Amino acid sequence: MRKSHKRRPEPILVPQFRANHRIRATQVRLIDENGEMVGVVDLTEALRRAEEAELDLVEVSPKAAPPVCKIMSFGSFKYKKEKEAKAQKQKQKVVEMKGIRLSLRIGAHDLEVRATQAKKFLDNNNKVKIEMILKGRERQYSDQAREVMQSFIRQLGEVKIEQPFTKQGGKLSMIVAPGK
Repeated sequence: MRKSHKRRPEPILVPQFRANHRIRATQVRLIDENGEMVGVVDLTEALRRAEEAELDLVEVSPKAAPPVCKIMSFGSFKYKKEKEAKAQKQKQKVVEMKGIRLSLRIGAHDLEVRATQAKKFLDNNNKVKIEMILKGRERQYSDQAREVMQSFIRQLGEVKIEQPFTKQGGKLSMIVAPGK
């Protein structure tokens, strides 16, 4: 009996922030728990203030000179950042590449069937890679192969050609995208 393979969800990439004693700088630009700018202070002073407020000292902007640190709850800060990263990931639209294979001796009806399939792919905002593999003596007729691909593209209607005809050995290919 075969085991079903479940895909693990991809971890959400959240930038790592240093907190409390993991901060490496000697001086930091401090923002207190009320959101007011305190100014540049020593790290020990900033850690003491955070301890008095019973909160964490979090390095918000590590690339600044000196790094900007804020007194806040590290757990809630991390939760907010993960939530933002998850929201950004949901907004992303992943464009898929779909493939259509043609042949030199393809019939008119088969060409129409593949054209309707390609139109469905383009309507779903996917890119379509059109391939034609020439075998044996067919390699001599690359001009006819181009004509077949041209007629296929004419059947698709308004499309944007992302990659024009390329020939690698006996393989002709091109990539089209929705033309809007």
